[in-house]
Amino acid sequence: MTDSTRPTAPGPHPEPIRFFGTTWLDHSGHYGLRRAGVAAGSLALAVACAVLLRIGYQGMALAEVGRLINVLVVGMFAICTAIAFGRTLRSFTKREDPERRQSLRGLMAIGFLGVLVAWSVRSLREAPGEGLHRAEYEEAVARATRRRARRTGHPGRRAGR
Repeated sequence: MTDSTRPTAPGPHPEPIRFFGTTWLDHSGHYGLRRAGVAAGSLALAVACAVLLRIGYQGMALAEVGRLINVLVVGMFAICTAIAFGRTLRSFTKREDPERRQSLRGLMAIGFLGVLVAWSVRSLREAPGEGLHRAEYEEAVARATRRRARRTGHPGRRAGR
């Protein structure tokens, strides 16, 4: 049987996490190696991007755009990176409003270094978003168990009362 034709078990199913799938549930499938890879990869990508930003800054210095523009650009990247870092770490523990998330998409793109560093930092502890997904999954399992417990017994006997 292929995955698409395999019957699914009743009840809630865990939500996959990027780079981890559903291995976060029982830490299977080389979970530790994946976490190390995500941490190292996002940190290496952040360093490479910081080097590219440095080259861009040197280009602005060569173009002699002026001290004010240099300060504004550096300040914009620093503030956006700090905000993106904080929002990304918060998004791993709490669901965000989709509209708010959409409205801050540009800020998050400018502060991409903060996003990469947040992924790296969070991967040292757990899969990014694992705590949030685990809490939601355990709540869904508990709800399904309570629902199933209420429906036990023979329904024909209850109808005659």
